[in-house]
Amino acid sequence: MIKEDQTRWLWYPGDFEIRQGLLQNFSREERSYDWPAYWNMDDCHKNVKFKRYYDLADETSFVVHAVGIGYAEVNGKKYPFGEKIHCASGKNKVRVFVGNTEGLPAMYIEGEVIKSDIGWAASNFIEELPAGWSALYLTQDRDPNKVYFATETVQAVSVAECQGGVLIDYGRAIFGTIAIKKLNTAKPVTICYGESDAEALDIEMCYYKEENAVADTVPRKRAFRYLFIPELTPEQVEIDAIHEFIPLENQASFHSDNALMNKIWDISVETFTLCSGLFFLDGIKRDRWIWSGDAYQSYFINQYLFFDEDINTRTMLALRGQNEIKQHMNTIVDYSILWIIAVENHYMMSGNVEFLKQIYPKMKSLMDYLMAQTDELGFIYGREKDWIFIDWSEMDKDGTLAAEQVLLLKAYNAMIVCGSIVGENTAEYSQKYTVLEKNLMTYFWDEEKGAFIDSYQSGNRHVTRHANIFAVLFDFVDETKADKILKNVLLNDEITQITTPYFKYYEQDALCKLGQTQTVYQIICDYWGGMVEQNAVTFWEEYIPEETGNDVYEMYGDPFGKSLCHAWGASPIYLIGRYFAGISPTSPGYATFLIEPQLACFSELESTFPVKNGSVTLKKNKDQLIVRSTKEGGTLKLNGEAFELAANQEYTFELANELAENLS
Repeated sequence: MIKEDQTRWLWYPGDFEIRQGLLQNFSREERSYDWPAYWNMDDCHKNVKFKRYYDLADETSFVVHAVGIGYAEVNGKKYPFGEKIHCASGKNKVRVFVGNTEGLPAMYIEGEVIKSDIGWAASNFIEELPAGWSALYLTQDRDPNKVYFATETVQAVSVAECQGGVLIDYGRAIFGTIAIKKLNTAKPVTICYGESDAEALDIEMCYYKEENAVADTVPRKRAFRYLFIPELTPEQVEIDAIHEFIPLENQASFHSDNALMNKIWDISVETFTLCSGLFFLDGIKRDRWIWSGDAYQSYFINQYLFFDEDINTRTMLALRGQNEIKQHMNTIVDYSILWIIAVENHYMMSGNVEFLKQIYPKMKSLMDYLMAQTDELGFIYGREKDWIFIDWSEMDKDGTLAAEQVLLLKAYNAMIVCGSIVGENTAEYSQKYTVLEKNLMTYFWDEEKGAFIDSYQSGNRHVTRHANIFAVLFDFVDETKADKILKNVLLNDEITQITTPYFKYYEQDALCKLGQTQTVYQIICDYWGGMVEQNAVTFWEEYIPEETGNDVYEMYGDPFGKSLCHAWGASPIYLIGRYFAGISPTSPGYATFLIEPQLACFSELESTFPVKNGSVTLKKNKDQLIVRSTKEGGTLKLNGEAFELAANQEYTFELANELAENLS
């Protein structure tokens, strides 16, 4: 826990995240050229004013450091940065002005009393808000315009002759650079990178290639498992991989009697850890961009693995940018909507009212942007240059799309919930919610099909899984409609199957919510287990079981276009924690929380999952379940009964006899 009087770098709130988000989205490289994100990107403010009032009992002194140009001011008198400033006792008004045309304006004040801690306001000369800061930048030597990665040296697990060259396998996915320890050749070499051996061996089509490399070459940060160096022998070369990462603490564990599920868990953790750094990234090789849809799922996975609130808020702030909106998030309408829904979910996880107060104005302006493109029935539609995505699946997108309307309905609900917490008037959202809910059911619910159709305007009455899944997840259907969706859509093989782990996440979430945990257990074993059988060390962007050979790496018309380490592939972490362990908050910040385990698929299991400021451990051995929570407020629901759990107390339940015994 960082104390309020801890000195830290300060900036205008959100600017650090916006600046670093810009740099992250400009980091993509593909086949020897750079590919900046193809949507509008905001940057940080270039001049910022910091202000604080002090009533000093004694005189004191301080020194202001800054990234940028400017000056400090005490009671109207100006001082240069780096000079010791003496401040008399009594009332003092301290201001610091920082401008930086090259990056983030930030300031750091050394002092016993006057220092850059909690309590400073920052202004962009239009709005004044509590100054922003990050736990990653608490010391003067940590320039907040730079990212400081931890590193791990990884040695090759195999070095072999192959196709007239050397193929190096590190046995795991690397996100970093390389250190050439030996290169016995008179001429420069070409180093080909690959997430797969097939990619590394394809000198022409591999995504990354370091040409004209010599012994002291240090390439840029890239993602890879394999390296291939043509026209060399194993005796001529030795290269270490230098993996770079932002340390995040894994607070969860899982082990069961099912070896495949244990492997799926471990690979999910590896996948998600690799895609989690300063922000949640979609994947580490191809895009390395911050996508709102990918991030939405990452927030939930994070809740059951790291429970790191800061990476959530950094990602949300980077995605949203400055308050003025010129374009949908990543150009995708549903991604803008998911961002709003995610803020409510983060509040439920964290209970952080201060962050909600900071972000709510940007929720409002984004909601205004969304409402401006709704029709007379309240349905949102795509405009020119908007992307109506939802998923890589064939849908009837003639006119307004049902899945978008379900998301918009949930966004109205999120605005009502969050607005009421920060004291805003939410009457407009309530009115629009009522209209949209009525029209959604009138125009998109098809009673004969027992499901939502994609489009009412086309007349095709085409059903896909997506709108139906969202309606279940967001509790927009009663029990009767939910049963119909389960039968007619989710368990109906005639409805087009989902092929991306992205929407597999939502589908399994909905199935679990409808009591189908045993079905989901088998799907996890079959779908994610299918990637395990393909010797995956991380989970992929897409998996189609029928694909074989090098076809498994193709996507977007590119032979190696598929990301083999994609954040949304890690959703078994969430599914196991949320539904099999059954842990969920019932009030913000886990002030109260529910444990409703569904463990019939396991004979033996031991798992621990984080909750806010605590953890829950479950141990099952055949017909016996042991439960322990380190935090007050937990309720266990088991065998139709509810048990209030005291903190740090172990409880044993005999599952067969539905009895509970307090082992104090």
